[in-house]
Amino acid sequence: MSDLRQHAEDIHAQFSDHVDATVDDVQDRLHTLVEEYKVPVDEARRSVTTHYLDEAGLEREDISSGSSEQAKIEEVDEPEQWIDLTAKVIELWEPRSDSVAQVGLLGDPTGTIKFTKWAKSDLPSLDEGGVYELRNVVTDEYQGRYSVKLNSTTVIEELDDDIEVGDDTSEIEGALVDMQSGSGLIKRCPEEGCTYVLQNGRCPDHGEVEGEFDLRIKGVVDDGLDAHEVIFDAEATEALTGIGLEEAKDMAMDALDTTVVADEIREQIVGTYYRIEGPTFGRYVLADDVTELDGPVDGEQLLIKARSM
Repeated sequence: MSDLRQHAEDIHAQFSDHVDATVDDVQDRLHTLVEEYKVPVDEARRSVTTHYLDEAGLEREDISSGSSEQAKIEEVDEPEQWIDLTAKVIELWEPRSDSVAQVGLLGDPTGTIKFTKWAKSDLPSLDEGGVYELRNVVTDEYQGRYSVKLNSTTVIEELDDDIEVGDDTSEIEGALVDMQSGSGLIKRCPEEGCTYVLQNGRCPDHGEVEGEFDLRIKGVVDDGLDAHEVIFDAEATEALTGIGLEEAKDMAMDALDTTVVADEIREQIVGTYYRIEGPTFGRYVLADDVTELDGPVDGEQLLIKARSM
């Protein structure tokens, strides 16, 4: 069976009760995107899924992938995965939107992760300090920080048990040797609950949208033994470089080119030594506390090392 056929069957299984489409119909849509328009398979799958969501009048959280696997929090390292978690509610926060019933922090022995429970999901409430088996939750990502969403397909079972929550804070000292693509002035999808970075003005879920500007750095820090991927959000980027979101937008407008922002940031930070502390989410460290250090800087060697990664 071809990969496209398997993807088509997976998508069809999600919508068989909602739309009048065959597996062949789904495969034809995938084939057009992948073979004719050279869209990556993962993006094509999201696009076709979005098409059938619109046709059925459903939200992404209304459907399941059809299966979910038991996972530990530290294993969450990509969005749109359906998983089961056994976790403790560490704290609850005040929701900022009427569409959100509860939001807070979950923890297990491997780390912590944010969760969101949608109001329309009509699920039972979670209590601080409670331990729950959460089946069929979907992962999400924003600036390297992973989270999970509880939706109408999620099953919640409270456990008469306690679990020890692990510490996932990291401290790194080393040279910032590279700045990855997707750094500088970027645009995100403006749809509520969507955090995708736009590629050529398109969101994988919502198609062509206007987008909202954001600022970030995706850096690689070498501590002499390992390379660590570090995310600096807009606030951390401004603290590190002195360039805030409004100034970045002005720079891009003056040059009629958004890449000037990343170029200016790269000039400032690549080759500089830092101590960085922050939580670990998947493969990323989120920079919460950054201190510039003195250290030998060999620009040519750092570039050679960065290009070899």
